[in-house]
Amino acid sequence: MTKYTGLAERVLEGHVLKDEEALSILGSPEEDLLPLLHAAYIIRKHYYGNKVKLNMIMNTKSGLCPENCGYCAQSIISKAPIEKYAMMKKEEIVAGAARAAELNAGTYCIVASGRGPANRELEIVINSVKEIKSKYEHMTVCACLGLLKPDQASRLKDAGVDRYNHNINTSEAHHESITTSHTYEDRVNTVDLVKQSGISPCSGVIIGMRETKQDVVSMARSLYAMDADSIPVNFLHAVDGTPLGGTDELTPIYCLKVLCLFRFINPTKEIRISGGREVNLRSLQPLGLYPANSIFIGDYLTTTGQESERDYQTLKDMGFEIDLEPLAKQPVPV
Repeated sequence: MTKYTGLAERVLEGHVLKDEEALSILGSPEEDLLPLLHAAYIIRKHYYGNKVKLNMIMNTKSGLCPENCGYCAQSIISKAPIEKYAMMKKEEIVAGAARAAELNAGTYCIVASGRGPANRELEIVINSVKEIKSKYEHMTVCACLGLLKPDQASRLKDAGVDRYNHNINTSEAHHESITTSHTYEDRVNTVDLVKQSGISPCSGVIIGMRETKQDVVSMARSLYAMDADSIPVNFLHAVDGTPLGGTDELTPIYCLKVLCLFRFINPTKEIRISGGREVNLRSLQPLGLYPANSIFIGDYLTTTGQESERDYQTLKDMGFEIDLEPLAKQPVPV
């Protein structure tokens, strides 16, 4: 038994990692990678078996955002040459759900840039979700529309939105280094709001934005305290024209250690390998499925993903199966 296996078994018994244990995972020697992955897999298998949840994202409104987030090609301060367009029509959003169903994506994510949805944009999303639910009743629908007001959250819930994503992105201490146009508390409050409305909360992070290892531990702990059901772990895909353009501080092995850390600290939660996995995990992408149990399939917001056939082949080769159970019918982790 390795020290990581012993730690995993203690986590399954209810142990919460101490800071020194968490930092030892991020700072573990490279020759410990396989024992660490095995230990994270013990936890992952206990709660999720060998199933992998597939998610597909639709960027329903691109660019035109007044926020100054340093990582984002859609922000007002970005000079990145991206496609910009106003809110899609309902028919286009519903067509995206059909594509998600074809790809065996159990979760369809409706994303729109901006600080928060205008009334017209919210109406389009609500009407789209109602039609999607009438056609694909077992599909989990996730919305990501920015900061919400209480009545907006309630209307999304009534329309059939199962999950709402609003990432904390980084630690509270590092937040002002990334954006100043909204606060860390604004993000946490939105996650709390959707929980109160009865929507499953989804919140995650972006790794590789010049944060410290302690920041990474703080992120994982914050999401544990927030009780986020789904945790997307993004790895910065630095885009030229953004303040973080040219940043390149991640290695595939470190990314795997981060995924393991998030599994150890949030053992019962859906850990999703998200944006930037292709450029940061590179040839080690398959190993990420030992700690994580969810991935995006297809393209992201302003960057392209890899061909879905490669992901299917990876799952098959590794002995994993696609999880098609709807959110409401999935067993509660114990």
